[in-house]
Amino acid sequence: MEKRKSRRVKVGNIYIGGGEKITVQSMLNTPASDINGSVKQAVELEKAGCEIIRAAVPDMAAVKLIEKLKENLTVPVVADIHFDYRLALASLEAGVDKIRINPGNIGSMDRVMAVANACKAKQVPIRIGVNSGSLEKELLKKYGSPCAEALAESAMKHISMLEQCDFNDIIISIKSSSVPTMINAYRLVAERCDYPLHLGVTEAGTHNMALIKSSIGIGSLLLDGIGDTIRVSMTDDPVNEVSAANGILKAIGLKTDCPDIVSCPTCGRTKIDLIALANEVEARLSGCKKNIKVAVMGCAVNGPGEAREADIGIAGGDGCALIFKKGEIICKVPENEALDRLLEEIEKL
Repeated sequence: MEKRKSRRVKVGNIYIGGGEKITVQSMLNTPASDINGSVKQAVELEKAGCEIIRAAVPDMAAVKLIEKLKENLTVPVVADIHFDYRLALASLEAGVDKIRINPGNIGSMDRVMAVANACKAKQVPIRIGVNSGSLEKELLKKYGSPCAEALAESAMKHISMLEQCDFNDIIISIKSSSVPTMINAYRLVAERCDYPLHLGVTEAGTHNMALIKSSIGIGSLLLDGIGDTIRVSMTDDPVNEVSAANGILKAIGLKTDCPDIVSCPTCGRTKIDLIALANEVEARLSGCKKNIKVAVMGCAVNGPGEAREADIGIAGGDGCALIFKKGEIICKVPENEALDRLLEEIEKL
């Protein structure tokens, strides 16, 4: 795929855009007042592979959370700010790595200028967050709904506000709960500027529906070469957001430091507990960093034949299993030894 050319923006100890790898983000869902609980969740997110962590800063007391997160994490921390520009200034003093604001809702242009100047002085970027649920009244009146064109116009308006402040370390998100609207809005903005784009479907729902919506929305844009960092929004434990985001990247070939596990859906020929076996293989390889394809198949028909491109695989039989590499059977083992033998062979690769 040909990737959209975007400018490179530094966020803490990493870069977004400019040809850098797609980074995975998430947001704490613990109360901002629960400092210990929030830090604990943030540490869990980092361990799960989250590369940028965002925290809501609803009041001055919550600024203390930024300080504690910076003390306990190695990944960049983002302060999510609404309405009160002073919260952004305080978060900057606390050492935050990025500010997320909607320039239109923090007041007059002098307040926008104050945030932009403070960010420039500390070399901290700003993410402009445009959301269909908080679109300006005049744009709703102009377009009649929070359509893609309205979202794109809002984003460009807010970009212009920061550019008037001579500020260009900008990252853009244009989120909607409608997948087609989200996709079209990002495509419009991608044509109109070269700032890095933070992809996501907002209010995507609980785990299953959020995974589906995000896979379609984020995946479609990434396959078009659009997008520099992603967040899968779920009404769920944010650790599951990270898992889903990494899964999307792996599915479209943008994450290669892990196994690609393929497995058949089972049928009447299956004589092995393939569902349990596939889940166990996935769990046991969760920390594996090898760029290999592993096949877990239900029978000899779907084993070495259909999965011949797999680097290593297993095919169930009647009380036994076949282990194969690149379509060639290397051994036959009892069913109760199949998992361990498969893992032994993976260790050799």
